[in-house]
Amino acid sequence: MTDRNEGEGMPVNGAACRAARNRAVCAVAVVLVGGAGLLWRSRFLPLPAFLTKYGGDALWALAVFFSFGFVFPRSTTLRLFLAALGFAWGIEFLQLYHAPWIDGLRSTLPGRIILGSTFNAPDLLAYAVGVVLGVLLERIVPALGKTRGPQP
Repeated sequence: MTDRNEGEGMPVNGAACRAARNRAVCAVAVVLVGGAGLLWRSRFLPLPAFLTKYGGDALWALAVFFSFGFVFPRSTTLRLFLAALGFAWGIEFLQLYHAPWIDGLRSTLPGRIILGSTFNAPDLLAYAVGVVLGVLLERIVPALGKTRGPQP
């Protein structure tokens, strides 16, 4: 079995495709997911505390996944999955480290959004859910996956 349609020379699936992801779509996805995450964590949505906390974490990891897709448009979905999950988990484990300089960054709104503040092991599962959601969305929504045609 080959990864190419017979006679066409075109890859059958996104994982085998060497064409780049659409960076504009990835950028829009990051902005939309980031906005959704901020709204999710706001008091405007009457969500249970569990969903507010862990849903927001999953959306943050989803935004990380799309950000990696923007930065590395030719990467396989598996590599994006591993990079985004590793980054998200790395940030969570970094919360075990406390020094004045990093706690100073965490005291700002952008620092708190990006770096968090307190290690919480269940966040690791929420991040995994968000990154898996990114993989599924990339597979289901063709515009989020790699393009099929030749790239400039």
